[in-house]
Amino acid sequence: MINENLKLSGQLNIVVKGKDGKVKEERTEENLVVSAGLTFIASRMKDTTAGAMSHMGLGSGTTTEAAGQTDLTTLLGSREALDSTTASSNTIVYVASFEAGDATVTEAGIFNAASSGSMLCRTKFNVVNKAADDTMNVTWTITLSAT
Repeated sequence: MINENLKLSGQLNIVVKGKDGKVKEERTEENLVVSAGLTFIASRMKDTTAGAMSHMGLGSGTTTEAAGQTDLTTLLGSREALDSTTASSNTIVYVASFEAGDATVTEAGIFNAASSGSMLCRTKFNVVNKAADDTMNVTWTITLSAT
């Protein structure tokens, strides 16, 4: 008997730098791959009618992650186009940079459009205080494994 369990997990690394380029804060957070993200993955196995993941958003919402969510609860500004996407073996890494500007960030998500579209995953975390001169880089790694 073959017993295969697919598991999709994600982890993001957040780095906040001051205007001098020095790291002010760095942390790693886990995420939830939402139901819409799973549907997106299955649809891409059929064809490419659903656009590839292309944007990352930050928000200030504090609602706990849930499978049925389709967007951030409180988007800050606009979704940011990804700086890079790298796939290798069973992982894909998304990177986005967020410019200087004040923000109290508590959530993040990956999307396949600048607005609307599908959300692959979302995470909620303890407050990241991004000051007016700070930049924030997010590296998000999604891993698919079979056990």
